[in-house]
Amino acid sequence: MSRILCVFLACCFAIPAYAQLEYNTVAEGGDARLMMRGKDPVSYFQGEQPVAGRPDIKANRDGVTYRFANEENRKLFLASPEKYVPMYGGHCSNGMSYAIGGSYGETHRIIDGKLYLFGGEKSRAYFEMDVPTNMKRAGHYWTTEYKGKDWREVSARFSRWGNRVDHYKSNRELAAEYEAYLKKKGAK
Repeated sequence: MSRILCVFLACCFAIPAYAQLEYNTVAEGGDARLMMRGKDPVSYFQGEQPVAGRPDIKANRDGVTYRFANEENRKLFLASPEKYVPMYGGHCSNGMSYAIGGSYGETHRIIDGKLYLFGGEKSRAYFEMDVPTNMKRAGHYWTTEYKGKDWREVSARFSRWGNRVDHYKSNRELAAEYEAYLKKKGAK
């Protein structure tokens, strides 16, 4: 086989594997790239709290693995994966609005039929102060900075003080803004 063909084939196999690094995954058991820490993505739409998926009931999409609590949920996912796949590769939606990926938690919200994950209750509350703006920012950073790249490298770049996005706010600043938001909301 010629060298050019070998290099071409190596690139073809490497690019999809590298692109999977954009997703916020963990390795567990035989699953090297497990989404949502094994939680059943369909279960987020069925009750207040998500449930753990079973290691023996799973599906792969875009090179990552999703687990399901039962076969019916797996079938629902396979019939319409775009409905159940979390936004921004499973990263915290509020963090993504500041170009910082990685955080993951049990906190979530279904907005316009899409699943948004958050690193905690405060993170979700901060995101919900201005959903349209935060969705626009998070969507922008997801598509321009994270999609197809190793999220750890991108997040590290934006986590340094000199590289923060112009609209970055510290936790202290967000907490103060949230207090003012609650007061204003209560005054109405």
